[in-house]
Amino acid sequence: MYQPPQFIAKDPQIALDVMRAYPFASLVSCDDDGLPFVTHLPLHLEQKGDEAVLWGHCAKPNPHWRYLQQRPRALVTFMGPHAYLSPKVYPDLQRVPSWNYLAVHCTVEARLVEEGEGKDALLKLLIGDHEPAYAAQWRGLDAEYTRKMLAGIVGFELRVTELQCKVKLNQHRPESHDALHAAYRAGGEQERELAGWMERIGMVKEG
Repeated sequence: MYQPPQFIAKDPQIALDVMRAYPFASLVSCDDDGLPFVTHLPLHLEQKGDEAVLWGHCAKPNPHWRYLQQRPRALVTFMGPHAYLSPKVYPDLQRVPSWNYLAVHCTVEARLVEEGEGKDALLKLLIGDHEPAYAAQWRGLDAEYTRKMLAGIVGFELRVTELQCKVKLNQHRPESHDALHAAYRAGGEQERELAGWMERIGMVKEG
């Protein structure tokens, strides 16, 4: 993605935090015609030392798993909080609107997970992320039913080989920071989250 230097996240932990807080990602591959093919899906982030791995699955009728099998290199994107930036935050009038956001792009190498035990394990990772209490219900389901459910999906391990994180919060316009922070603090959920990120990266004083 386009990365002006002022918006490149300096702290690698920022990307990991965005990926965990906003796990509903876009998996992008090339189809057989060379066009982008996108699947929107939740992914589980696992850290193995300095390596990051994403776990997920798609329905078996979805051709995406075959594209990953043929061309394992793919892209995963995560969109964090985002909101409108009004020119009212500037002390002068010769300004234009913009949009602030956090985004993460991961280049990945895919490995399919097709055996039942492996698919069950990655489902339990996702259940643990989103509804831990459901784990007992899943374990208690009829074996034939779970076998059919597992047969209907293809899992994948996505090893992150390159990671980009963009934090676009008007860092290069310090004259806007106080008014922008106040506007976001008084806004909706996304705006309030951006206000928190402004505090975290040191654009304004916390609180």
